[in-house]
Amino acid sequence: MRKSIATVCLSGTLTEKLAAAARAGFDGVEIFENDLLASPLTPEEIAARAADLGLTIDLYQPMRDIEAVPEDHFVRNLRRARHKFDLMGRLGVDTVLVCSNVSALARDDDALAAAHLSRLADLAQESGIRVAYEALAWGRHVSTYDHAWRVVRTADHPALGTCLDSFHILSRTPDPKDLEGIADIPGEKIFFLQLADAPVLAMDVLQWSRHYRCFPGQGGLDVTGLLRRVLATGYPGPLSLEVFNDVFRQADAGRTALDGMRSLLALEESAGASRLPAPVVPTGVAFAELATSDPQPTEDLLTAIGFTRTARHHTKPVALWERGEARVVLNTATRRTGTTLSALGLESAEPAASARRAEALLAPTVPKHRAAQDVPLDSITAPDGTEVLFCATRRTGLPSWTDDFTFTGATPHPDGHLDHLALTQPWHHFDEAVLFHRAILGLSPHDTVELADPYGLFRSRALSASPTGPHLVLNLAPTPETDDRARHIAVAVTDLVTTARDLHTAGAPLLHVPGNYYDDLAARFDLPDAELAAFRELGILYDRDEQGGEFRHCYTRTVGQVFFEFVQRDGGYGGYGAANAPIRLAAQRR
Repeated sequence: MRKSIATVCLSGTLTEKLAAAARAGFDGVEIFENDLLASPLTPEEIAARAADLGLTIDLYQPMRDIEAVPEDHFVRNLRRARHKFDLMGRLGVDTVLVCSNVSALARDDDALAAAHLSRLADLAQESGIRVAYEALAWGRHVSTYDHAWRVVRTADHPALGTCLDSFHILSRTPDPKDLEGIADIPGEKIFFLQLADAPVLAMDVLQWSRHYRCFPGQGGLDVTGLLRRVLATGYPGPLSLEVFNDVFRQADAGRTALDGMRSLLALEESAGASRLPAPVVPTGVAFAELATSDPQPTEDLLTAIGFTRTARHHTKPVALWERGEARVVLNTATRRTGTTLSALGLESAEPAASARRAEALLAPTVPKHRAAQDVPLDSITAPDGTEVLFCATRRTGLPSWTDDFTFTGATPHPDGHLDHLALTQPWHHFDEAVLFHRAILGLSPHDTVELADPYGLFRSRALSASPTGPHLVLNLAPTPETDDRARHIAVAVTDLVTTARDLHTAGAPLLHVPGNYYDDLAARFDLPDAELAAFRELGILYDRDEQGGEFRHCYTRTVGQVFFEFVQRDGGYGGYGAANAPIRLAAQRR
């Protein structure tokens, strides 16, 4: 299906927005009136620029507060509309968006609204223009899609149809049963479809709409279900993104446009309207790669926390460190002065198929410089710059990435596997990262949680494939200024108290937890005195869920931009100790 994007989704000037949309592969654009008014180009020059870029102008928007007003006001509205229709002729656009009236002058009179829209459509038809009437979720009298359709049906004008907007519909009618009325709208009377997602928030719908919309797949609304119902009417397209988002308006327009295109490709697939290479859901994390030009501090930390260097790469300055089934690759072929978590190796049953899906969803591939004998590994770049490699570890019939290493014969500690990886995201790419990991890797997002940081609220969202598959936690620092990009590797062990004692004995730099925390812990949970004393001594944090599942965890101090967490899960605990995050964050700030 044809794909379009509203210029309001993107940052920059109108010409920059058009160029970004074209580079991302969009077929057309909606031109938001303010973008046109601020442009030094004439409408004819804008039309020519769009055509040169291979873009059609699919919609001009918005016209506001038109219908169901006193006659003298409506006459003035017709005069305004005549000017806009002349302008649209110069732009070469044949559809205008008319929003339901929000003004205090609007009357609660469907017959009057229909009559006014019919007269407006008469005027539009003279210029070869169609009017798409949309119910704003905060419209004064018309605020639902079915009400807007009733008004359009009453007007019964060939140049008048409706515009369906996923945000306006789903913010008012989240129950799927409330969407059944879409089937009553003939596809040819749906003149336009605007798509947006949003996190589920309890707030004023106008502010929600103006600041927190996001691309489909990045929020919590059932945009897929709505699209299926719209396509079932015979609606021919286009699929158009209309997203008001404060972060998008400040981010790079090209990158935002590409993210928007990825969201539409994934949405089409989920709605059954197109086919992409099937997702190959990762079955685990093969390794986490740390990069540093000064390996000594990282090697000292790995040794102190029980990792053993078990192998070296044949041709590169790369070493493999292991503890149980947890693997860390230490790469010193970098100019970075600190230590960073630079790459993830994800276990894939079909690495080549994983790469094909990533390419179809516009993920940037990483060119590899490898020797002839090196195992070929396909890799892509995540939104935060992390390299994601699709690999297999000793799977029958597939080359194993471990074949690139010469093993020393050293025996690692037997206890440990990678529980999860926490990745702090750049403040303007958090939503993009959620969609990337969801659509490309097939991970399922959990609910977003907000954590108290000494310098503001810290957003966090986990994604996982299965209880045994990879678990990633995406974090967003409170502000760009506090985005220190710290990341951590969580290792699961069978007995955390014993492990923590071993770490202390080995000189591991564990994070100090204030005594006030343990005083409060004693009040919150009825823990044995000996266990509580051990927690206090060793800096172990504790949480318990409503089902009785227990979570014990402790942290190392940070080396460069990386720290480690050791965890013990009991009784089916599925979280990540969010209740303790403020304690950890404050301790790290100190």
